[in-house]
Amino acid sequence: MLSLLARPRSSRGFRAVINCVAASRPSSSDLPPRGGPGPAERRPPRAGPPVRVVPRRSFGSAPAAPGCWRCGQSHAERPAFFCSSCRAVQPPDGSASLFQVLGCNHSFTLDTQQLQKRYLQLQRTLHPDNFSQKTKEEQEYSEHQSALLNRAYRTLLKPLSRGLYMLELEGMPIEEGTDSTADPSFLMQLMELNEAVEEALTPEEANRIGQDTKVKLKELTAQIDDALGKGEHQAAKALLIQMKYFANIEEKVKEQLDKLM
Repeated sequence: MLSLLARPRSSRGFRAVINCVAASRPSSSDLPPRGGPGPAERRPPRAGPPVRVVPRRSFGSAPAAPGCWRCGQSHAERPAFFCSSCRAVQPPDGSASLFQVLGCNHSFTLDTQQLQKRYLQLQRTLHPDNFSQKTKEEQEYSEHQSALLNRAYRTLLKPLSRGLYMLELEGMPIEEGTDSTADPSFLMQLMELNEAVEEALTPEEANRIGQDTKVKLKELTAQIDDALGKGEHQAAKALLIQMKYFANIEEKVKEQLDKLM
């Protein structure tokens, strides 16, 4: 991939690569993705309180979710979106993982079509527009639940954000900013790749780099899946750091194509 990137190295490109590792994480106030929810779901809910992330190992021993705030009925399922007795919307379960929120397996390999289907189903049911005539409590809880669903969907949809979240659950977050342990030769290669994107003069040149980057991201996805499946979290962390760099390059290719079109 990098054989066609023989260009003079510059400090400008090196700084660009060093800075590109700080990728933004999804937040609970994010809007649903383009092409997702229908018109009734496009109004962004007010961001609810932050959802506490707990290590995965505590899920099995966590106490049962409390009963309904309105009638006191115990929740048979977790997380509970509605009371099984009075049908009142419930506040978010702060001890549930985002995988549990969307009812999917705790796995790096997900069926994204099923993920989207489940997300849209819940969002249509819990969207604040459905509770405009309800009590103040139900309006507030529906806003918090809707914001949590947005966050869960955006986090689990893409391999990078999904993998980063899985490491967070294991108590191994990747800090924002430059990774000081990155191999200098690897950073130099990325510097050349970054410069190649900036200096691409035609859509064909930019697309060639973009296709090579997609191949690299696919390889990293398979390697990360293997490492997480074996419980090799340190190896997965190192691979996810590489993925952050290449995902940033992929975004730069898109930006360059917009300029060249």
